[in-house]
Amino acid sequence: MSAEERFLLKEIENSRKKMLILAKEKPLFSMEVVEISQYLDYLLNQYDTIKSEMINVS
Repeated sequence: MSAEERFLLKEIENSRKKMLILAKEKPLFSMEVVEISQYLDYLLNQYDTIKSEMINVS
């Protein structure tokens, strides 16, 4: 596993936890929850791109 993958997985987990905490404290449509959700989507897309590239190289 590359350093980039490890970083993304750690960041995904941290963002997921932060989103869950925020979602308990604030409405789901609040700016904070929406922003962390969008950031999490971005991270997941980045991770998926890396994994897809690895499969295509193999």
